[in-house]
Amino acid sequence: MMKAPSGIELRKIRTNAHSLFRFLYCWKALVITCLLLVGVVGYVDYLTGYERPLLLFYLLPISLAAWFGTFFMGLGIAVISIAVSMLSDVAAGIPALGFWNAGMAFVSYALFAAVLSKLRILVGELDRRVQERTAALQREMAERQRLDREIAQVADRERRRLGQDLHDRLGQHLTGTALAAQVLKEKLATKSAPEVTEAEKLVRYVEEGIDLTRNLARGFFSPELEADGLSVALEGLAENISERFAINCIFHGEESIPLRDSAVATQLYRIAQEAATNAAKHAAAENIDIRVTIDGSELTLAIIDDGVGFPDKPSNSKGLGLRLMRHGAALIDAALSVQRNGGSGTVATCKLKIPSESELDFAI
Repeated sequence: MMKAPSGIELRKIRTNAHSLFRFLYCWKALVITCLLLVGVVGYVDYLTGYERPLLLFYLLPISLAAWFGTFFMGLGIAVISIAVSMLSDVAAGIPALGFWNAGMAFVSYALFAAVLSKLRILVGELDRRVQERTAALQREMAERQRLDREIAQVADRERRRLGQDLHDRLGQHLTGTALAAQVLKEKLATKSAPEVTEAEKLVRYVEEGIDLTRNLARGFFSPELEADGLSVALEGLAENISERFAINCIFHGEESIPLRDSAVATQLYRIAQEAATNAAKHAAAENIDIRVTIDGSELTLAIIDDGVGFPDKPSNSKGLGLRLMRHGAALIDAALSVQRNGGSGTVATCKLKIPSESELDFAI
């Protein structure tokens, strides 16, 4: 008893049958078109007479057959063209084209069809190589982008670990040292020793070291961002910048930012952190605004400051901070621009397309 084909096999059969039908339909349409053109040229040849031969115009259907079909199809159309040309002369009552001339015309048609068919093969081979090379480049770019993202994730984890070590280990060690120095100062004070002043300086230096360590740890450390936690993280960043540099840094944005990828949220946070820190540290900014706006499917992150700004063609355009921001934007397929804010200050803008639900479902 024969086994009935499965659903997958039936779909394959239907797909192959459909492809064969389209193939046969295209070839049938090509043959009919070539024959119609031969007929039209032959009819015009019949009307014009022997004095105005139209052998050159038969090249049109021969070209179509040789280019879109095969060499043998072009050869067949050439034979039909010679026959139609001779019949048109006979129908017009004019002596038929000599066999020698007909043979020479056929040889010319055949050579033309062969050259055209070979050219089509070469063009197809060139197109195939171009497509293969393009596909290889696209795969290489995708692989490189994937590696860049992995490197960025590893670097972010290392920065977070380093910040944690600074905060937990060095910070605690300095805190213990500060307590010991404070105890020493109090003991010296009870004895009215002249070294009390030096002990006070020591306590102050250690406390400054604790503050410096805490600030360094905050610079290395970034929160474990979830995709929907960017607003909270940016608000915390604004508070950190305000406290760290004693300036006014404010976050303006929606409470919920529709992101589905935590890596994208992390890179946006890094860009805002780098831009705000540079504005406070190097541009002497007193006011910094971190803004997130959403217009349709486009998210815009803007960091605006009132610092000294930079020239239209800054000499430090290849600085590390700007390169890190551009690299982070490239990792998430975002567009980054840094421009002057009117007369003074700087505006760093990062624009990102937010995929819709249907695009996300299709990608999955």
